[in-house]
Amino acid sequence: MTDFFKGIPQIKYEGPDSTNEFAFRHYNPDEIVLGKRMEDHLRFAVAYWHSLAYEGHDPFGGRTLNRPWFDGGMEAAKMKADVAFELFDILQAPFYCFHDADVRPEGATFAESKRNLDEIVDYLAQKQATHKTQLLWGTANMFSNRRWMAGAATNPDPDVYAYAAASVKANLDATHKLNGANYVLWGGREGYETLLNTDMKAERAHAGRFLQQVVEYKHKIGFKGQILIEPKPQEPSKHQYDYDVATVYGFLKDFGLEGEVKCNIETGHAFLAGHSFEHELATAAALGILGSIDMNRNDLQSGWDTDQFPNNVPETAVAYYEILKAGGLGAGGTNFDSKIRRQSLDAEDLVLGHVGGMDTCAKALKAAAALLESGELEAAREARYAGWKSEKAQAMLKGSLEEAAARVTAEGLEPQPKSGRQERLENLWNRYV
Repeated sequence: MTDFFKGIPQIKYEGPDSTNEFAFRHYNPDEIVLGKRMEDHLRFAVAYWHSLAYEGHDPFGGRTLNRPWFDGGMEAAKMKADVAFELFDILQAPFYCFHDADVRPEGATFAESKRNLDEIVDYLAQKQATHKTQLLWGTANMFSNRRWMAGAATNPDPDVYAYAAASVKANLDATHKLNGANYVLWGGREGYETLLNTDMKAERAHAGRFLQQVVEYKHKIGFKGQILIEPKPQEPSKHQYDYDVATVYGFLKDFGLEGEVKCNIETGHAFLAGHSFEHELATAAALGILGSIDMNRNDLQSGWDTDQFPNNVPETAVAYYEILKAGGLGAGGTNFDSKIRRQSLDAEDLVLGHVGGMDTCAKALKAAAALLESGELEAAREARYAGWKSEKAQAMLKGSLEEAAARVTAEGLEPQPKSGRQERLENLWNRYV
């Protein structure tokens, strides 16, 4: 045990009337929602990078948080793991997620970094064997080190592609060993700054082949988890090849991977792409590639990915409505890709950021479930498209353009606009949230 969280109790459910800030008001893991435990719906995960590795930096300033495990080798990495599982226990979190660079110190060579990773994975395996919290997903950090400045799989240097292959192989092996439910690829630098020095066609082809190789290796080692891509339109690259869910789907179709790879969708990334989070979720569900989610929010006044904990129940409820309508997250989960503010220095702040986020999601889930169970919104949607259920409408879809056009004169069609009833449905939504 460390003393980092000394005096902070395990967070338990006390109900909506509780005034104890170290208690859940809405997140009751065992509460049944639509026939399933709330914990099994939400599948909360703590992000190792924001919770344990984040130093408080932003685009204009460096470290503000001083943690005892920040500087040092393997002993510091093991202390970080000790603190991590203490945090997981306090929150009763069922899952966590990590990048390789979050859990192990960088070595002078790849071989040294790999040895460090192997050692810390063994340590994490020991932790998982004696704690509730398990691995939701692992990934390789292929964006921070200067070697990745021109991309990983899309790098113009084939030696960097090879280094990326070695990194993903090592981390997929680690995820497999820790029984991770998913493996994520986020291409933060899989993009470009200017077309003046970029062969876009070649880079895209290399990225596609790389993903095919990852899937081939997954099957070779018998990894049963999902392979996920996390879309983001820009930042750090100016243009990224995984702009949004629809772009990722087109990419997967091009390389024959639409049945092998799904999406890990982040709230803040959807915002940067000019979409709502629920739009990205509904798109992924419609295309059959909804895998998992990163839950956070961006500041509407800031121009970058601020990764704040969610605190807006109505907005979050819309997202969970689409998730529930799609059948849930399956092997995915709700990962808090969220960080405390750089002025929030205390251990209590880290715990309470998660408590607030978990309560927000729980309250949103219950509101979404109640509306879905009522059937009111789905009935309104169905009524709007009722005309398409007629035999005549279905025959028109199966027939030719000429046959569809002929209906206008043959039947004297002069369609009149019908209200979309948006305000009425917004009022309906607000009754539940």
